[in-house]
Amino acid sequence: MEDNKMIQEAYDRLVETYLASPHRKKVATIEKAFKFACQAHQGVRRLSGEPYIMHPLSVAQIVCGEIGLGSTSICAALLHDVVEDTDYTVEDIKNIFGPKIAQIVDGVTKISGGIFGNQASAQAETFKKLLLTMSNDIRVILIKISDRLHNMRTLGSQPPAKQYKITGETLYIYAPLANRLGLNKIKEELEDLSFRYEHPEQYALIKTRLAEVGGHLQDLFAEFTAPIRERLDQTGIKYEIKARIKSPYSIWCKMQNKKVTLDEVYDILAARIVFEGNGDSESEITDCWRIYAIATNIYRPHPERLRDWLSHPKANGYQALQTTLMSKSGRWIELQIRSRRMDDIAEQGFAAHWKYKDGSKTQQDSENELEKWLSTIKEILDDPQPNAMDFLDAIKLNLYSNEIVVVTPKGDFKTMPSECTVLDFAFSVHTALGTHCIGAKVNHRLVPLSHRLESGDQVEILTGRNVLVTADWLNHVTTAKAQTKIHAILRRQQRKLQKEGEEMLMTFLAEHDLPTEGIVQDRLCLYHNVESREQLYIQIAARTIVLGDGDVKHLTDKSTKHRWRRFIPFLKSTSLSDEDLYEKERKAAGTKSGPLISSRTSILSLDKKKPLLLNEETISKYLICEHCHPIPGDDVLAFQDAAGYITIHKRQCPNTERLKAVDGNNILAAEWDTHKVLFFPAVLHVEGIDRVGVLYQMTGVLSHQMNLNIASLNVQTDNGIFFADIVMEVHDLQDLTDVIRDLKKISEVKKVVRTS
Repeated sequence: MEDNKMIQEAYDRLVETYLASPHRKKVATIEKAFKFACQAHQGVRRLSGEPYIMHPLSVAQIVCGEIGLGSTSICAALLHDVVEDTDYTVEDIKNIFGPKIAQIVDGVTKISGGIFGNQASAQAETFKKLLLTMSNDIRVILIKISDRLHNMRTLGSQPPAKQYKITGETLYIYAPLANRLGLNKIKEELEDLSFRYEHPEQYALIKTRLAEVGGHLQDLFAEFTAPIRERLDQTGIKYEIKARIKSPYSIWCKMQNKKVTLDEVYDILAARIVFEGNGDSESEITDCWRIYAIATNIYRPHPERLRDWLSHPKANGYQALQTTLMSKSGRWIELQIRSRRMDDIAEQGFAAHWKYKDGSKTQQDSENELEKWLSTIKEILDDPQPNAMDFLDAIKLNLYSNEIVVVTPKGDFKTMPSECTVLDFAFSVHTALGTHCIGAKVNHRLVPLSHRLESGDQVEILTGRNVLVTADWLNHVTTAKAQTKIHAILRRQQRKLQKEGEEMLMTFLAEHDLPTEGIVQDRLCLYHNVESREQLYIQIAARTIVLGDGDVKHLTDKSTKHRWRRFIPFLKSTSLSDEDLYEKERKAAGTKSGPLISSRTSILSLDKKKPLLLNEETISKYLICEHCHPIPGDDVLAFQDAAGYITIHKRQCPNTERLKAVDGNNILAAEWDTHKVLFFPAVLHVEGIDRVGVLYQMTGVLSHQMNLNIASLNVQTDNGIFFADIVMEVHDLQDLTDVIRDLKKISEVKKVVRTS
């Protein structure tokens, strides 16, 4: 009875939210979908213990209340798990609810087949299916993001390893997707929830600190906005001013990127003015500048921090005027100015455009940007990367958040991702233009194709007839479209070279009366030290390998006939020793040498629901990531590769970002249980005033006061400033924290940060 009451209350809340929206009132269709979903999921419960139907109801509530979609999307959200988790098919949904709802449900449903092949990640396959359907109906991805948001809100019921997999996917793909679609509130919540589960202690610390300084920030906000309010009240503009507190995840990212402590993050507070516009875009832009003039007459603006997203909105539709002002208390405070329409679009993204069908140029431009983005996604899908991880990376590159505006020779404005190059711009205009690009004129100055563009640059692409696309071009592009096109051209070139090289090889073997079977070609691969027959063909065609008497002698020399077998590529896995395999896998993973795992079978049969305990007895079984150098006290996880070896990473290690999103099923939870017996390497970067005796004081803190061993010390000086990189051996993170604290007590030392 309690379950029925809870379900009915959730459904009533959904209908109430829907009836308060501007959509046509198709309650009968929604009720039909609700009853169908209730019957389909009857008796099933989630890990949290609640009836399963509460999940689709919650997703539908997000779709309706937080994104603002209508009855078709609400029905699809209620039905989104029916095909995956029950015996009903997409055809059943189509027959009962029509083709549109069925198409959306099919797009959200997880894929069961293999697009990338048997070795590919199911997560990448699911995402590709999602994008394939999304390119036809954007509501698919909006429902999927809502589904992910509710899963993140209820993630506490999952075991740690599953949490890391889901948070990894969320940060790598879903939060950037939400940002790209303008769903700012949802993006921030996805990021904060991921941060909460991946780094619970840091999350709690920042939340506590924000609560402690909340009163001070409110006082600062009131003091800063009071004179602005007074002047705005005199104009008759209807407005509200909101305090905008930086999210815990944003604060933490700034701490990591800038290598600063929580107390050194100063731009936690921002102010946002939202005024009631009259619906006319041009008039609202004028009002934004009018308010800007009022604010800058009171406070001095930062000369380099004016962001005009009014005339040229971001690709996700975001429109606002942003500046940074010096407050009376001597702190820089960001001020955002936007109309109510702009604010809705900033929070709800493209979904809010349906609410403002005013036919204005701004609205049309935003819809055109969405269409362009979907078109780019289609191009990537039409020419997919053969590797699942490469495919996800290509999509990830297209979810840029920082943008610049460049100008064509005719004066047209084009939005591009920051850090883009001349070659990126050429491919964004047209594939043929990119393929034949030899450079450009930027602001009437000749630059190479690798030149990075800046906002406001006027760009004229220069082309040539006989331009050859090379693999080096991949180093000169940052956008997904350019990378995808270059990869496709290179694959076509390689296929052509392979065919030409194979024909040259067969001709050579025939001319010298030699057999042409694969074994002979494998011997030539070994002789020329190439990895595969395909590479052999390519190098022969490119004249990198010139066949001659040496090849004939090698193939006819009887003494070599029995030595090649263990090097044939497809026999390597069974012919190489465990030590050879280990070393090969270690180099590929970027990990330190370590002892071989004594029993690969026992590793493969680990209980993934329980965290690995990293203590003095077990640590020697695992590899330590060379990129992030985790030490006891760091938040860590483990990754098990195909060979059964396990590597320990920091949870924020760049290597694990993709692994969590693409190969999350091989993520393991791990916990430290060391007792200050073992030593681990750690690196500190120190900067300060170069005075006599400062180095002695620093080494004294480490060697005498902390009793730690210094593995290496590199010091450089420049005009009275010193820069030191210290590699030391510590027991754990507490040792390192104490070292940083004591080094900062030296008056000449101005900066101490951990670099790995």
